[in-house]
Amino acid sequence: MKNNKKITKWLYWFLFAVAIILVYKTLDNFSAIGNWIKDLLEVLTPFIIGLLIAYLLYIPCRKIESMYKKNKKSKLLQKRARGLSIFTVYLIVLLILIIGINYLLPIISSSIIDLVSNIQGYYNSFMNNIDNLPEDSLLKNEIVLNIIESVKNIDLKQFFNMDKLTEYAKGVINVAGKILDFFVAIIVSVYLLLQRREILEFIKKLGKAIFKENTYRNFGKYFDRTNNIFFNFLAGQLLDGIVVAIITAIAMSIMGVKYAVLLGVMIGIFNLIPYFGAIIAVVIATLITLLTGGIWQAVLMAIVVTILQQIDANIINPKILGNSLKISPLLVIFAVSLGGAYFGFWGMFLSVPVIAVLKLLITDYIEYKNKEKEG
Repeated sequence: MKNNKKITKWLYWFLFAVAIILVYKTLDNFSAIGNWIKDLLEVLTPFIIGLLIAYLLYIPCRKIESMYKKNKKSKLLQKRARGLSIFTVYLIVLLILIIGINYLLPIISSSIIDLVSNIQGYYNSFMNNIDNLPEDSLLKNEIVLNIIESVKNIDLKQFFNMDKLTEYAKGVINVAGKILDFFVAIIVSVYLLLQRREILEFIKKLGKAIFKENTYRNFGKYFDRTNNIFFNFLAGQLLDGIVVAIITAIAMSIMGVKYAVLLGVMIGIFNLIPYFGAIIAVVIATLITLLTGGIWQAVLMAIVVTILQQIDANIINPKILGNSLKISPLLVIFAVSLGGAYFGFWGMFLSVPVIAVLKLLITDYIEYKNKEKEG
């Protein structure tokens, strides 16, 4: 008995020493491990993108598939409903992309080139207009003059020229260069949509094999609720961004704002970031309009876009997203700030559904513990 205790004691200390060595080696080779993880993520990128595409197109595919299955006139449609639904959805997406590339992209690209080429001229003209204002003008108070003086000699061409624009777009060029990854992602997404039932069945069987019955049921419940939160948020925000881009571009065009389409698309993209995105977009659009159209057009544009943002925040966005998130504005601001600080744009974008899921788990845990105490 004593021998067994000694063996157990020595085994414990041996395993403890091995654990310390492993931790030391891990920390000692942290950069090598980081590089290995980075390389692994590069390999997995097309699969992750394919999974995201399949995730976003799952609901449209499912709805179109049910439509084909309800068609009792053709047994072929019923039999091939899944494959035809995927083909239909991808065809619609392709048509949208073709329309965007043919009509929208040329307008945006020409606007960017024109803005970059003339921004120093716009800036100089704006400064001259400020200098020519009457001395009693509101824009000639001490605070405004100090701000203007501090930026008056800035050469905007050092930030907005074709060389810098090329430098800013390096990430986009690198992505465009990996055209093979894009096709792999599309193929992966198609197979995921085709075999989604089999994949889900496998995950369920694996969960049943690994977890206890109660744990498995809870896992399934939270998986469904988490999935609903993420899907509603991602699909809803994308649709909301498109709607905002269209109505803003139309409103700006009516007001005669230069680069209306470009600014509308920019506002739509920034609108994907809850709360802060709308503020940042309005500030940037106002500054550009201030340079290209003058003070009063910038003020009018800012007022109109702010009104449109309020309509979106209080009517359009809630209609699209519903009440799927159910989190307070304070929590959203905290999530966006934290996500943006550590993970940039994607952190700001995805932090809201992540915090919504965490809130759901914490709330259920508190309720469970309170019921346990009461019982």
